[in-house]
Formats: sequence, C-alpha cells, structure tokens
Amino acid sequence: MTPRRDVDQRIADATLDLLRTRGPRGVTVEAVTARSGVAKTTIYRRYKDRREMLSAALERLAPTEPPGADTDPRELLRWVIGHAVEAVDAGIGFGGFAALLTDEDPEFTEVFRRILAGQRAALEQVIEDSWAGVDAATLIDALVGAYTAERARTGTVADGWEARLFDLFWPVVGSA
Repeated sequence: MTPRRDVDQRIADATLDLLRTRGPRGVTVEAVTARSGVAKTTIYRRYKDRREMLSAALERLAPTEPPGADTDPRELLRWVIGHAVEAVDAGIGFGGFAALLTDEDPEFTEVFRRILAGQRAALEQVIEDSWAGVDAATLIDALVGAYTAERARTGTVADGWEARLFDLFWPVVGSA
C-alpha cells in the first residue's frame, strides 16, 4: 500500500469506527485525528470538511460482487441474507443506523441514503434475476427489520440468526 493510500485508509477506518460507535455527530475532524493519528492539516488537504470526509469513508462501503448465475438457489438466499444487512453490520453500525432513523444529522442521512440506494439496487437486482415472483424490496426490508429487531431485543445479533432467517424465508423464496 502506498503511503497516501495508507493515510486514506487510516482516515476512513477511523471515520467509520467513530460512526459505528458514536453516530455521525461523533465524526469530527478532531476525533478522526485523535483516532487515526493523522494530522488535522493532512485531513483538510484531502477533504474540505467533515461531510466530504464522511462521504469518502462511506463510499468505501461498496457492495460485494454478487455470486455467479450458476449458484445454487439455497446458497444464493444465504448470500442475500448475509448481504442485506452488510451496510449496517460492516458499514455504519448501529450508531449510524440510529442516527439515520432519527435523522439526527441530515447531512449524514442524505449521504448514506444515496450510498444505500446503490447497494440496495444491486441486491434487489440479484433477487429479481433469481426469483421472479419475489418482491425484492420487501424481502430486503424484512431481513433488515429482523436484524434490527434482534439487536434491539437482545442487545446483540445471536449466532444462528442467518440460519433462522433462511429457514423462515426459504419455503417462500424457494417456491418462487
């Protein structure tokens, strides 16, 4: 990794870590400086403000390449379940998710919804291409909702969560 890429990665990692743990209001240039060890002047050379820094970090949350067309339908559903929550789980975390729901930080909400729309569209396309009779948007909403409810109910997402959802949704999706 080049020195510039290393610095960019440290800034993005610190930004996302702060977002996950403190929400978007916790993402300030000062906090990123403290967390990343990158000088404030270096950050400002790369980003004009907090919003641009947050946008750049969120842009790194690109969707994973979908499995091939020859993937077994059961494995494909497991992949969909795992990736439906990826933007929350591996991306903004529950701190960012809570801020999104409450619109605590409208700048963050706007940026994240734009990025989420692209990721979601790619996932919806996989579902639509694989199961013509399945309402892709509703399936994704149900998966994200189940994930969120489990976290709200227990404080964590238990092992076996994906397997339980697979068992619940396979009879419907598999018959489509």
